[in-house]
Amino acid sequence: MPIKFDKIQVRPDFVDEVYRVLLDAISDGSLAPGVRLTQEEIAEQFAVSRSPVLQALRLLKKDGLVQDAPGRGVVVAPLDVEWIGHLYEIRGALDSLAAKLAALRRSTIDPALITQGRRASKGKDVKAMIDADAAFHNAIYQASGNPLIGESALLHWVHLRRVMGAVLQSSNLRDAIWDEHAAIAQAIAAGDAVRAVELTEHHTSRARANLIERLEHVLAAGQASA
Repeated sequence: MPIKFDKIQVRPDFVDEVYRVLLDAISDGSLAPGVRLTQEEIAEQFAVSRSPVLQALRLLKKDGLVQDAPGRGVVVAPLDVEWIGHLYEIRGALDSLAAKLAALRRSTIDPALITQGRRASKGKDVKAMIDADAAFHNAIYQASGNPLIGESALLHWVHLRRVMGAVLQSSNLRDAIWDEHAAIAQAIAAGDAVRAVELTEHHTSRARANLIERLEHVLAAGQASA
């Protein structure tokens, strides 16, 4: 396993901590699709027993982020092109609705979120980029005034983080993403619901197209080398 983890301080909830650290590593690409995960190695790196690692892996398997591989134990699940298309349909609908409702309320999205996002996009910490991206979209969910939007998005959150991470690993997309975020925030503040929805739909479809293109390229390269 090509990633080194810090030891986890022993406490009653360290199953959740192991889960969170592995989730972040899968999301930011440190643990790439197909990487084998062994309880013994993870437990040794975290300095915990195998029991919390086993429970964390079960949670990740339930989420669909890891899967059994005959003869290899447990591996990080692949990103499926068709499934990602379905996920983006859900995300696009939620994000567009949130942007529309937020614009109707003439909500102000904190400019510091965009500043923070642009700063993160200049660095190499993909997790920081994911967190900044998530914070911006969550701000729009909250600004919509409809708490069910954020709750609905939360159901798919582990997968959305992973998809965000895959998109953000492409450095040539990062500036454009935050330019689009800034334009969406401006439309919301101006009360232009039509424009806010239009920009959000473009933002979502562009991210989806870029990610699918990257995945198809990776799959084609893998088949060519097989």
